[in-house]
Amino acid sequence: MDRRQFMLGLPLALSACSGTEIWAPDDVVSRAIYRDPQSTYLTLFTMKNVGSDNGAHTALLINASQRVIFDPAGSFEQTRMPERNDVLFGASPQLEAFYVSYHARVTYYVVAQTVPVSAEVAETALQLALTSGPIPQAHCARSTSRLLRQLPGFENIRQTWDPNRISEDFEALPGVTSKTFREMDADDKSVAAAQINAALTAQ
Repeated sequence: MDRRQFMLGLPLALSACSGTEIWAPDDVVSRAIYRDPQSTYLTLFTMKNVGSDNGAHTALLINASQRVIFDPAGSFEQTRMPERNDVLFGASPQLEAFYVSYHARVTYYVVAQTVPVSAEVAETALQLALTSGPIPQAHCARSTSRLLRQLPGFENIRQTWDPNRISEDFEALPGVTSKTFREMDADDKSVAAAQINAALTAQ
């Protein structure tokens, strides 16, 4: 390959190593912000294959000065949670439930692990999430583990590409509680997405 061919191919190669930039306007984000001041915590979502238990996706709900979901390279699209580079704003309990339901289906289930943290740690996690994206495809676990490792008390989280490994390390943190969500929806996530958007539009 000569230099000209290399330079022509360079933008495509670089685009494959970066995520898609999404930046919701300030007014849209401001209207969507949801706050839960009662406590500060992190919830790790791990989407697992029903047959093999292999982890397929990782995301992190952060309850700090506002409640967001860091969904690196995620596919959850709807009308109520604006996005800025893999951070979904306005993560109310209802929209969190829709997020989980979107991923839980006949072939995948969702494990949610929650750990209480100080307000300072939660706010650090929020700021790291806001500056982490956009995340390339297949980098969800890598980016989530990198974020967690920077938090005080989370130094034992291993840097990894494996969602299950993060879940294992998260489980060892003091005070963690876990829930598992299973649904029997069809494997096609677009069906769940359409149903969720219909429900949100009707409200």
